[in-house]
Amino acid sequence: MSKKEAAFNDIVRKVRKQLFGKGPERIKTYFVDNLAISILHGNLTPTEKFIARTPEGRDMVHAARTKMIQDVYAQHVPDGMEELVGSKLLHLFSDIKIEEDMAVSVFVFEKPIEL
Repeated sequence: MSKKEAAFNDIVRKVRKQLFGKGPERIKTYFVDNLAISILHGNLTPTEKFIARTPEGRDMVHAARTKMIQDVYAQHVPDGMEELVGSKLLHLFSDIKIEEDMAVSVFVFEKPIEL
């Protein structure tokens, strides 16, 4: 893992920890052209795992997590992220698969990310 990938993962982990009280246990980020694709494992808190034991609970946790992440990035790009990749963040696409406790975030930047 490059220093840039590790630093990007640290920023993503910090945002998630501040927002949910728990950051992902593992993150792997790939830089492709103007995209940063992050795969996150071990995201759910014990409370979310408890709620997600029913189909309705899974839907609720999924909706809350997806909406909260997108809202946070829409309001404020995390400190240091744009400086690290050398480009402005344009869009964030994010989803989580509750059953596997795995999430994917695709960050779309204005310019290609130099490795």
